[in-house]
This record gives sequence, structure tokens and C-alpha cells, in this order.
Amino acid sequence: MTRIAILGGGSWGTALAMVLSRSPRAHEISLWVHDAALAESVRRDGENKVYLPGHPLPERVRVTAEIDECVAGAEIILGAMPAAHARGVYSEAAKHISAHTIIVSATKGLEPVTHGRMSEVIGQVIPAPLAPQIAVLSGPSFAAEAARGEPTAVVIASPTTSLIQSAPSLTRHPEVGARVQEELAAPNFRLYTNDDVLGVELAGAMKNVMAIAAGACQGLGLGSNALAALITRGLAEMTRLATALGARPETLSGLAGLGDLVLTCTGTLSRNRQVGIELGKGRALSEILAGMRMVAEGVGTAPALLALAREVGIEMPITEQVNAILHQDKSPREAIRDIMDRPLKRE
Repeated sequence: MTRIAILGGGSWGTALAMVLSRSPRAHEISLWVHDAALAESVRRDGENKVYLPGHPLPERVRVTAEIDECVAGAEIILGAMPAAHARGVYSEAAKHISAHTIIVSATKGLEPVTHGRMSEVIGQVIPAPLAPQIAVLSGPSFAAEAARGEPTAVVIASPTTSLIQSAPSLTRHPEVGARVQEELAAPNFRLYTNDDVLGVELAGAMKNVMAIAAGACQGLGLGSNALAALITRGLAEMTRLATALGARPETLSGLAGLGDLVLTCTGTLSRNRQVGIELGKGRALSEILAGMRMVAEGVGTAPALLALAREVGIEMPITEQVNAILHQDKSPREAIRDIMDRPLKRE
């Protein structure tokens, strides 16, 4: 029986616990919930009424607010916390994990201050002697649909070479992707392997910013022409930055790129898209975020992406305008006009 620990009791962490509970493989599943009161509520009610209401949590999932209790002895750790909290959570977990533990990041975002990807953050905080094996999970996957058991396909990426220069202990583990693929696969939850960790992580972060732009278009009352153009040009923008940083272009046309981009730009369950809709209607960002319990990662990711783009000299006009709407009080209508008025060029 494989011990799997899930760090993060939000909608995605809860949904992953439900998905794993359906696996034909034998798993001992622990779910760490940061808020002790919420953890007690989930245990009592058998349901995460705050983040995933209406979806009973199987009794076999052990819920705890103690991170040491959750990760001790775990062979696989799934991180499903917001990007802004990842460093703190992994730092605390590192005190209790075993050597060679597989750590799978299921967070789609960049660390706001350092602009680091989650695999980089993990490599920086896990002590070198523990030699963690790192993978990332991404792709088009709304939590509620996965929790219901609806068909979902995602990608699991793990490195074939040393993952990060700052953590030379993170060496090649070619079997990690295949191991995680087998362990996490469940009825109607299909995983594809990939070794482009950089591309998968960047795609998962960038699509959230595009989803805010897509929502703003809807909030402004724009139609399908604008949305189709946004998705297409957004993918081009994502691919430019990712490849400039060393990712493979085909990753951006796969599940982690185009697949997740389409989902978050069109799906009604997208938090980032919902933020954009409300911005398009004229509401202030502070007001919108105050009414949300879950994190819209694109809000903090936009400035981080622009910083990375400046480092490699890449233009990101859509991201630039989204950032201006979010953090510089620019109106969505003015942002759309500025994008449409850019100099004409070849596709």
C-alpha cells in the first residue's frame, strides 16, 4: 500500500484525494488542511463544505491539520497549495519527510516575490541529503468535475536531467514520471508523461493570466470573435516566452498549454476568468478578491511573468495589459483598445 500525502485542503487538493480514492491501486491517503477548524469540519461532515461543497469525501481519506502527521512516511507528496504559500508549506514538510520521497507539485503559478516555479521552490527548501524526486502535475482539470469522476486528462512531467542549478542534488530519475503515472491513474483520470518540466510549469502559470483577459472580454460584452483571437494570440504569447526560457514548443500545444488555456478561458468554473468578468463589468480588484475564498493565481502571476519576459527580451502584450488592469488601475476597455491599436505585423 502506497502512502500518499496531499498538502492543501482547497478545492483541488480535496478533489485529488477523491480521485485517488477511486484508484484500483492500494493507497493510504492523507489530506493536510491548514485551518484546524476546517479540518475538523471536513472530518465531522465528510465533506469540504467551504471549498468543494456537495462532494462527499470517502472515509478512507484521513484529514489532519498536523503537517507532520500527514507527510511522515509518505512515499508520494502532492502539493496543492497556492503558489504564494508553497515555500512555507514545503519548508515545514521538509522537517518530516523521508529521503528520496517523490514530491509532485499540482500548483499552477509562480512564486510572486522570486518569480520561481514550484519545482525550483521545492529544490531550494528540501535539504540536499533527502534527494527528493520531483514531478509536476498540470493540464485541463476543474476540481469539481474531477471530483465527480468526469473524464479528465492531465500531464505529469518529471526531469530527465538535473532539474535546477541551485539544487544539484536533484538528479535524473527517469522512472519517476512512470511511477507517478501508475500511482495516480484512476477511472476517468488519465495521465500522460512528459519530461519538459519547465514548459509544463510555465504553461500552467501563463494560462491563468489569459483567462483573466478572456473574462474581461465577456464582462465587456464582447463576442466569440474576440475570445477566439485572444485564445490564439494568447497561445502564441505563451509559446514565445516558454521557448525563450528553454521549453519545447510542442508542450504548449499539449494538455498543459492549449488544453488548459481553452478550459480556463471558456469554462464557467474558472476563478481567473471570473475575476476578469467582474473587472470587465467595472468592479475594483480589491472588491472582487474580498469576495473570493479561493485564490485566482493569475493576479499574482502577471507581474512575475512580465519580469521573466523582460529578462529574455520577449514582448507579451496581452499579459502587459492584464497586469495594467490588475495593478495599475487601467480600464479593460482601454486595454483592449491598446492591443487592437498595436502596429500591424505578420502572424
